[in-house]
Amino acid sequence: MKKLKGAFFCNSESYFNMVFPPEKQEEIRLIAEMYPERITAQNMDSHDLSEVEVIFSTWGFFAPTDQQLDAMKNLKAVFYAAGAVDGFARPFFKHNIRIFSAWKANGVPVAEMAYAQILLSMKNYFAFARSVREPSKWQRSLYPCSGAYGETVALIGSGTISTMVKEFLGRHDLKVLTVATNPEDRTVSLEEAFRTAYVISNHLPNLECNQKVITEEMFASMRQGATFINTGRGAQIDEEGLCRVLQKRPDLSVLLDVTHPAEPPVADSPLYRLPNVFLSPHIAGSWNNEVYRMTDYMISDYKRYANGEEPLNEFTESMLPPLP
Repeated sequence: MKKLKGAFFCNSESYFNMVFPPEKQEEIRLIAEMYPERITAQNMDSHDLSEVEVIFSTWGFFAPTDQQLDAMKNLKAVFYAAGAVDGFARPFFKHNIRIFSAWKANGVPVAEMAYAQILLSMKNYFAFARSVREPSKWQRSLYPCSGAYGETVALIGSGTISTMVKEFLGRHDLKVLTVATNPEDRTVSLEEAFRTAYVISNHLPNLECNQKVITEEMFASMRQGATFINTGRGAQIDEEGLCRVLQKRPDLSVLLDVTHPAEPPVADSPLYRLPNVFLSPHIAGSWNNEVYRMTDYMISDYKRYANGEEPLNEFTESMLPPLP
């Protein structure tokens, strides 16, 4: 395999060291001729990067200027060991530089967490767990409980994470409704999904057009004892409307890994007080050992690229959301 000339780019030392610990850096240095220093937005102009052919980066990457990219005349590809590339990709595409992203790897732990929560919700686990605090509450009949057989799950969105969750759920005797990401492609509406499913899990992409598309009326229409799970984005739901419904519907359970307009929610938010809300601090995505999967995806794609083979995780310009 040809050793291409590469460089690590990242403004955040903490993110860089988390995603590229010494053993991963050494693994990359064995297959690529890496520049000796990490490049940041602050020190980039003090280095001659004209021979660099590939960049490795992660969270904390930045978009160089046109002049800086012009100076990197041999740069052909970026290997981004993280997910969304929206914040930096356009200048690279303008200079015909390819981008490979670990967005699929970053989606794996999100899908795993949603899958686990869905199965627990089929037993109405969260409602039972918050109630069983004394012997008198030790009752199976306390809450409706369908179980994971013959029931309906609705996945909101049809992207990578939703597809993974659907594959996981394929191991069970469940009916899975998928609400397409694009409204024009939908065979099942959001309204129908909320009325029909016993568990609803949100996986819509982070687009302006998806803000507050999940409404108070949809939450109010949920079945007795149903559960809503959000590992997508907090801005996609009407949070105030959700809280109003939950105050009237103690039978419902809501699991929120993301909130809006703030993470964490402000101190006086009813989300902290509502007993049928279960908050987690945005932990669904890659963290701790899970980040190494992203690094491994990009190392694998680099090897394919250096060998003249087609990498598996290219992110193209057509995949970017439209500009506002």
